[in-house]
Formats: sequence, structure tokens, C-alpha cells
Amino acid sequence: MITLQFSAQNDLGSLIIELGGAGPFSHVDLVEATGALYGARSDVCKDIPAGVQSRPPDYETFARRTRISFSTTPAEEKTFWDFAYAQRGKPYDMTAIEAFLVNRDWRAPDSWFCSELATASLETAGICPPLYSPVNKIEPVTLAIVCSALGAIVTS
Repeated sequence: MITLQFSAQNDLGSLIIELGGAGPFSHVDLVEATGALYGARSDVCKDIPAGVQSRPPDYETFARRTRISFSTTPAEEKTFWDFAYAQRGKPYDMTAIEAFLVNRDWRAPDSWFCSELATASLETAGICPPLYSPVNKIEPVTLAIVCSALGAIVTS
């Protein structure tokens, strides 16, 4: 099973992302088997560097959290995590905000922001088909809609 945690914090950055994405989420993490949260962040959290990293489940005070899970085959799950873990240590996609205005390809593997990493992991594993999406747009709310359309199980 693959689980994604969609969340929002009570801060200005989160609010701006939520308004820009027209929905209640500003971030998404991949939930590891241990409960740790794996994903891309722009800031240092509990001494864990920015970029693609594994973080403890309580690394942030979340105002809202929703988990979305997919039933997967062992091969899909392995491919998902193999891809995601191969991204560990890559930098946060600092051009992400500008990319909503210009045409930076969100599939470029040199850096990631949270929903880019989650979407690329799902596509690579074949859990989600390649998405038709402008090359510069894949925000958390869009990914949550895609997941629900694919029949994922939503829990809060």
C-alpha cells in the first residue's frame, strides 16, 4: 500500500500555496512504512536539511491533514519507493513558484517540490498514468484530485 499525506500549516507560505492551488492543501509527503514522512521541503525542519529527505511524523505542526492510500502490488510499491529514495538529498525546486508563471518542466529530475516528487513517484510505479498537465503545474490539490479520481482511499 502507498499512502500520501496532504497537509497545510498555519502560516503565510502555506496560505499562499493554498490560494494559488485553489484548495485546502499546501504540502504532500510520502508516508514510509515506519510512519516517517518523506518528501521535498524548502526549509530546515528539526535540524533536517531542506530538499528531499525523510522526516519524523511530527516534524511540523499541521493545521490539516488528509491521507490518501492506494492498494498496490508489491512490484508497484517497490518501484515507487526505489524511485522516491533515489531522489534523496536532491534540492528543493526553488524555481517552483516562478514555474507556475513560466514553463519549467516539473518532471525535470534535478530538483523537486513536494507534489512533483509524489506525482513522479506514482507515475514511475505505474500507479498513476502519465498525467496530461502543463509542464509547470502540479500542485498538491491537483494531485489529491487525481488520486481520488484513481480510486484511492481517503482518510483524515
